Amino acid sequence: MTGALVSYSSALENDLSGAVYARLAELNIEIPPPAPPIANFVSHKIEGNMLYLSGQGPREADGTLHTGKVGGGVTTEEAYQHARLTGLNLLAVMQDALGDLGRVKQVVKLLGMVNAVPDFADHPNVINGCSDLLIEIFGENGRHARSAVGFGSLPNNITVEIEAIVALKE
Repeated sequence: MTGALVSYSSALENDLSGAVYARLAELNIEIPPPAPPIANFVSHKIEGNMLYLSGQGPREADGTLHTGKVGGGVTTEEAYQHARLTGLNLLAVMQDALGDLGRVKQVVKLLGMVNAVPDFADHPNVINGCSDLLIEIFGENGRHARSAVGFGSLPNNITVEIEAIVALKE
């Protein structure tokens, strides 16, 4: 990180790595260690200049999972926070995979899955928790294409699961 004070937007243009870490510090966000996969898969794959992140869920740093049905016992606002936490867990995998979040050129695509009751219809506002976080951290480089869909269940009854595709700097 640089010692000079610069605006977030100008820092992004000149030093994405420093700007990303400065923005995390400004938001008082600490990236937790990545959670290990819970089945027979890896947390990420790099192919060419693309990073593919396996689905992450709303796991607290102490391992606690947020569970339940959105639109049932879990409100849209609570699930929004769970999606934001899931975004933080995606950042943890990115950091682990890349060693430096400054290597991120662009968040390309998210697939957001919501464990919801059948008549729930506010999936996009839930997954905005993750989208908003990525844009707060990466600026325009965090703006992405996205799908936000409902599921009848998710692993361990978690409220949300989100996977991501990220373009890397050459």
